[in-house]
Parts: sequence; structure tokens; C-alpha cells
Amino acid sequence: MTKSAGTTPAPPGTGLVAGGPRRPRRRGRTVPVPLLVPALIGLAFLLLPLLALVVRAPWSGLPEQLSSPEVWQALRLSLLCATSATALSLLVGVPLAWLLARTDFPGRGFVRALVTLPLVLPPVVGGVALLLAFGRNGVIGQWLDAWFGITIPFTTTGVVLAETFVAMPFLVISVEGTLRAADPRYEEAAATLGASRFTAFRRVTLPLIAPGIAAGAVLAWARALGEFGATITFAGNFPGRTQTMPLAVYLALQNDPAAAIALSLVLLAVSIAVLAGLRDRWMSAS
Repeated sequence: MTKSAGTTPAPPGTGLVAGGPRRPRRRGRTVPVPLLVPALIGLAFLLLPLLALVVRAPWSGLPEQLSSPEVWQALRLSLLCATSATALSLLVGVPLAWLLARTDFPGRGFVRALVTLPLVLPPVVGGVALLLAFGRNGVIGQWLDAWFGITIPFTTTGVVLAETFVAMPFLVISVEGTLRAADPRYEEAAATLGASRFTAFRRVTLPLIAPGIAAGAVLAWARALGEFGATITFAGNFPGRTQTMPLAVYLALQNDPAAAIALSLVLLAVSIAVLAGLRDRWMSAS
């Protein structure tokens, strides 16, 4: 029997086989105790409050709590406002992410820092800033009121703007990261074939970054659904108009703790559903 041409036997003890390298086997590794103990403490710290919420939930009276018209009113308003905020974030956030990822302009790093600022800014401060910008006496709000008679604070529109302000950075970061990972040569090839830059973005770039857009939209929607501080500061807490689920939980906690737990369980279920929707993306990235 003859050896195939171009193949040489691997030296002994190198872990290689003839024809190419062999992938090393994964070996079980013991976790050092100084790392295992704080890791378990951190895991318990994150899980115990959620378990307490489930254990102390009034399961027998849960159907009655959730059948209240106020609950469904708050839930419907939350879903409507979160979806509207996500749509608005997509409309302006995707082009903003493309601008940050694909163009060079003076002060781009500073602009990126400003875009991500709502991630670390206290939501209440964001609500105050929105009031100063879009309030009746605000920088822009005074002209909207004088010219068009439009008042944004303490309306459903104010809820949407507050949620967009805190949620859009999640979308921008996700889409920008996907754009940076995407190969720009596809866009360059489309340009050599006569496509304009916008056509290349619409026909080539968008399909490439669709998973990143979807993940960012889900994160933005979840963040908008759970928004509290900016909403109550900028839009108030009016049932049927601005009272979303987090605000309803806060109000119920003062008068009816059982109802607050029931509403919290609804938000917890929505959060778990969001994590389940993103699981495939995380697993494929690992």
C-alpha cells in the first residue's frame, strides 16, 4: 500500500495526524474555589428575588387580580407604547447606527458617547431632560405649543417618546456592532455594479444585518416595556392614558401588594419570553 502524494506522517507526540492538524480535545477543568464561591453567591443574589416573587405570588387569587379592567388597560397601553417606541427607534436608530459604523466624520466618538448616554443616565434625569426639551415651556415644546397647539407631556405620545429615549441606544449598539462585523466588500461590489449607496444599503446591507436589527429591536422593546422613571416624570401616571404596567405595579404596591405581585409576574413572563426569543442568537454566537 502506498502513501498518498503530498502527505507526510506527523511526528510522534505532536497531537497531529497526517493531512492536517487535529483539533485538541476539550478537557474537564475544575473551577478554583476562590472563583466558584463568589460566582455562586452572585448567581444566588440574582435568582433569589425572582424565586421569592414566584413563591410569594397569590396563585389562588391570580386570575381575579389579572381579570381587573385596570390591569388589561395598563397592559394594553404598555404593549402599544413599547411597540410604537420600537418602531420609532427602528426608523431613526438604524440609520444612526449605519452613520456611526460606516462613515468617518469629526467627533464620531463623541457622538457615539452621546448616543449611549441614556444607558447610564438615571431615567428620572432623562424625564427631566425631556420636560425641558418638549415641555410646554421647553426648548422645542414652546414652539410646538405656539405654532401647532401640540402638547406632548402627560400624554400617550409622551410615554412613547420617553420609552424611545431610553430604549433606542440598545438598538443602535446592536445594529452598529452587526454592521462592523459585516463585510463591507459586498456593498462595494454593489457600487461597482452601478447601485447607489442607498440602494446598496437597502438591497445588500439590510439583509446582512437583519439578525442584529431583530435582536436590537427585541431588546429595545423589552427596555421600553419596563421603563418607569422617565415615563412617570415626563408623562405622569394617568390611568388609561399614561399608566403603563411598571407604573401600575408601583401604584398597586402602595395599596394592594397582591395586585403588585400579580402585575410583576406578568412582566416577568414577558421578560422570560424575550430571553427565549434571543436564545438562538446567543447560542449561535457562542
